Amino acid sequence: MMKILKGIFLLALGTGRLFSQENGEVKEAKESRLDFTANIQNNHLWRGLIITDKPVVMGNLSYALDAEKKWKVGIWGASALADDKDNTHYKEINYYIQYSDGRFYIGLWDLYNSRNINTAVAADDIFSYSQRRTAHIIDLRTNYTFGPSFPINIEADIMLYGGANAGEVILEPDGSYKKNRYSTYVQASYPVISGQKVNLDAFVGAGFSLNGDTFLYGNGKNNFDIVNVGVKAGKVIKITEHYSLPVSMMAMWNPSNKYARIQLAATVF
Repeated sequence: MMKILKGIFLLALGTGRLFSQENGEVKEAKESRLDFTANIQNNHLWRGLIITDKPVVMGNLSYALDAEKKWKVGIWGASALADDKDNTHYKEINYYIQYSDGRFYIGLWDLYNSRNINTAVAADDIFSYSQRRTAHIIDLRTNYTFGPSFPINIEADIMLYGGANAGEVILEPDGSYKKNRYSTYVQASYPVISGQKVNLDAFVGAGFSLNGDTFLYGNGKNNFDIVNVGVKAGKVIKITEHYSLPVSMMAMWNPSNKYARIQLAATVF
């Protein structure tokens, strides 16, 4: 009896594979509004901050709300492949809605990094959006690229809500909510070399707060500072006739925090 069942199973499996292959030969994949990508990096650097020094896998799942794919909603996530030296493990999950027309971008992101949450000041519950204790950060992101004759890109990002674990929430002496710092990041980048086998961008970024004495990206002493200076080189490596691998190398310096890093990254698909 077991031999008969095994034979039926193998026959069904083989027929299913043959059927799928035949369908694949006849039908081409339809254009989809749903998409996802994956990246691998030797570390995670963000707005001049070192989020983790360990290798990271990142994924981005998005769905286009319109046929032109200008409006999208999505989920972005990342996880380190090992613990950092403080024995904490980087894991992040974000949700977003965004609009892009090629040169202009605006997006509203909900950021949640679960690494090393201090429960004395912030809730470690991913569903908590308390004004005083949420570890979520509502982040407004914008950037604009000027015309071909001067293709400089200007980015401006503001933390609108939350961020108790990041020090964004300021409390009254009695522990009640007082205000948010509204940490802001502004960056200018320029394609020094473009249209070549290896392209190179240079960038400089500064941070400040709209409602406080200090801001997230700096050393905690000033309310304005240069926090992210560097260059990023990128190229596409052809692996097979149908598969190419975009790779990049970035060198960054944070003059405020007085550190520097090299990042190697690849977009797997």
